[in-house]
Amino acid sequence: MNIHEYQAKELLAKYGAPIAAGYAAFTVDEAVDAAKKLPGPLYVVKSQIHAGGRGKGKFKELAPEAKGGVRLAFNLDEVKAHASDMLGNTLVTIQTGDAGKQVNRLYVTDGADIAKEFYLALLVDRTSSEVAFVVSTEGGMDIEEVAHSTPEKIHTFSVDPATGFMPHHGRTVAAALGLSGDQAKQAAKVAESLYNAFLGTDAAQIEINPLALTEQGNLLVLDAKVGFDGNALFRHKDLMELRDETEEDPAELEASKYDLAYIKLDGDIGCMVNGAGLAMATMDIIKLNGMFPANFLDVGGGASKEKVTAAFKIILADPNVKGILVNIFGGIMKCDIIAEGIVAAAKEVNLSVPLVVRLEGTNVQQGKDILAGSGLAIVPADDLGDAARKIVAEVKQAA
Repeated sequence: MNIHEYQAKELLAKYGAPIAAGYAAFTVDEAVDAAKKLPGPLYVVKSQIHAGGRGKGKFKELAPEAKGGVRLAFNLDEVKAHASDMLGNTLVTIQTGDAGKQVNRLYVTDGADIAKEFYLALLVDRTSSEVAFVVSTEGGMDIEEVAHSTPEKIHTFSVDPATGFMPHHGRTVAAALGLSGDQAKQAAKVAESLYNAFLGTDAAQIEINPLALTEQGNLLVLDAKVGFDGNALFRHKDLMELRDETEEDPAELEASKYDLAYIKLDGDIGCMVNGAGLAMATMDIIKLNGMFPANFLDVGGGASKEKVTAAFKIILADPNVKGILVNIFGGIMKCDIIAEGIVAAAKEVNLSVPLVVRLEGTNVQQGKDILAGSGLAIVPADDLGDAARKIVAEVKQAA
């Protein structure tokens, strides 16, 4: 689960991270009122969407030469003008894709005199099961280009949770940023606060870009992106309250209500599988046969008839889907339950695309009998290779 920048900063501030004053705003008037609470005379008006690249983004509804989703304002009139431009309009960035995202929230912050911009992030190192620090002197909007063109400017090291953050870790961050003296002490303190926040919230990612060094010699978190491990959110009811469902894909949101693992993709063959590994193999074999999967969907090991029906509806709600491949190995999940869900969903939505089903495992014959007696145009398959070949052929024939 991701949260907005202003929420991330409020959270990190509780752990001691240095944050500039700022306020969230949902209307133009609220944006102006927020600026009035700040010392000024420089303000920053920032679009709040779950995507990076906001500063270089473009609004669909505005002229091409219009400024991006992060703007400086030198008086209250400019704050009002920027807020009017942003709220309710669609911001397209390198991370949103062409569809963009509608801006429904703003963050108005105090301006800062920036001498240098750094990059600092924390991630899970899945190889070592440790917390990885990613540090660079080249922070700012072009960090992706830095990673591509000059990777030697990005330094990484890991912290073992068994020992925790130690003084030498702080010195490592300061050295990577080229800081010394009081600024090195500040860097160590910032790094430790972020580490504590990472563990304390079960975060999956904390990205500070930029971590700014001001003209006054202070380090300041100017932007923050925080995402949490969804499997640990049951321990953090307070964090769940920060969820903005309008930022999430409607199909993925619907899937989460039924505890389905669903991710929309760009292909045209819908997939419904039980088990993540089997789902990955199913997507691979579709590609090997010349077409592309429209989704990843794992119904899990103990799905009910209702859950399977919901999964089927989610797949069919995607207008790009030209055919569906169901690939089920019945262990805990029984094939007859899957078959009943398929038949119920297909009848309810008036199935109009080819459907190939491969069943194997517990109650497989009962499942096949249910499908065969449904009166629906369901194509059975004997194995995964046979299923992939059949769905590709069915889709091409229907085109």
